[in-house]
Amino acid sequence: MKLIYAVVNNDDSHAVSTNLTKNGFFATKLASTGGFLMAGNTTFLICCENDDVDRAIEVIKTHSRKRTQYIPSAASFSGDAMPVNYPTEVSVGGATIFVTDIERFEKL
Repeated sequence: MKLIYAVVNNDDSHAVSTNLTKNGFFATKLASTGGFLMAGNTTFLICCENDDVDRAIEVIKTHSRKRTQYIPSAASFSGDAMPVNYPTEVSVGGATIFVTDIERFEKL
């Protein structure tokens, strides 16, 4: 058995959760926060048979997408010494996935 940890942007959480369930996967959802933008995420814990790992990852991949977001950058000074903020484009979303072996699994 395998345990899949999937960290997904909150914007995609509902679609991922709904489609995992439609495909027969049971997942535990945990609220989490990313370190770079301090943005809200959902971490899914999914236990499945070894043969189902690729199918679960495909569901997650299909329903979590990358998007572009603009964040304020550090102030820089123009010629007249007035601070100017230029937005910086960053890519957010998608999913970060870890797969580990499970020694024992019980659903009580």
